[in-house]
Amino acid sequence: MQVILLSDVKGLGKANDIVNVSDGYARNFLFKKKLAKETTASNLNEVKLQTGAKAEHERRALEAAKELKTKLDGKTFEVKAKGGEGGKLYGAVTAADIADAMSKADFPTDKKQVVLTSPIKNVGTFGVRIKLHPKVSAEITIEVTTV
Repeated sequence: MQVILLSDVKGLGKANDIVNVSDGYARNFLFKKKLAKETTASNLNEVKLQTGAKAEHERRALEAAKELKTKLDGKTFEVKAKGGEGGKLYGAVTAADIADAMSKADFPTDKKQVVLTSPIKNVGTFGVRIKLHPKVSAEITIEVTTV
């Protein structure tokens, strides 16, 4: 029997996949746990519409990320931190500090999008990567100064 998976099933397939399974497995396990539904013309059409809508949503998200990348690339943001002699900071500049500085400059960013290769513990200028989309990243400059 052919079924359309509604969610990922280990060892069988991912959501919206069409798979062949035994009749008993489909009726007694997959249908009862609402993990799959029967393959009918209307169900196939529904899955096709869902995948099309998901693809369009992904395309729009990618376009928005590319547009934001053009605005962000090469921008410089200033982060102020408490520091001592010789340009050493008392703590470190974190991803949250960088996200706050970007938000104040009208570029709302989540701290999870900021990619730091190493902690920033000195005063100076540093390059930071901002992950806007799984396929799109922007490079910005962070200028760290003491308060």
